[in-house]
Amino acid sequence: MISFEYVITEPVGIHARPAGMLNKEARKYKSAIVVHRGEKSANVLRLMALMQLGVKCGETVKVTIEGEDEATVAPIVEEFFKANF
Repeated sequence: MISFEYVITEPVGIHARPAGMLNKEARKYKSAIVVHRGEKSANVLRLMALMQLGVKCGETVKVTIEGEDEATVAPIVEEFFKANF
């Protein structure tokens, strides 16, 4: 498992458009990508669960990537967060 923390800089937090783009990107890989906010977490393939986390600007999330292609996926997902959240 590979993980990283990221502070959300997008003024409206994790919202529908980039969450949908992340969901679409995640479908290309075999690894599970999970966003954690405090005690709650959501697999990015479950778009509504991701949106229900209610992540706001300035909050820190932990992202975990686990699976056979995690080494390839982790830097891609981290760059996605930097570009969109």
